Amino acid sequence: MVVLSSVGDVCLSYGMRSTGGLAVGDLRHLIPAVFSPWVGLGVLLLICFLAAYSISLSWADLTYVLPASSLAYVLVAVLGALVLHEQISPTRWTGILLISCGVGIVAGGPIATRHPAEKKSGS
Repeated sequence: MVVLSSVGDVCLSYGMRSTGGLAVGDLRHLIPAVFSPWVGLGVLLLICFLAAYSISLSWADLTYVLPASSLAYVLVAVLGALVLHEQISPTRWTGILLISCGVGIVAGGPIATRHPAEKKSGS
């Protein structure tokens, strides 16, 4: 999930940067931009992310899945710096570190999700 989301965002960003600046009402340039290969790949990966996210929500609680998926912030920052040559400020790195610490706290907590098979055997 994290990889699909992060790589999808990077592909989308790369594709939109290569098309140049666009205005919302400028359909003459917006339509071709949406159908560029990088934007298309980004959208496809983000659709796969949404499917994986939905499946994850059928297995675990939102309070577990959402923080776990936030690890994508770390991967997006790293890919943004390496692939897109973005400058990540110390403030952003600090925010990413805080998010990572929060994810670590959630991951170390007790598992609240009980599957139907566990509920029957535990009762």
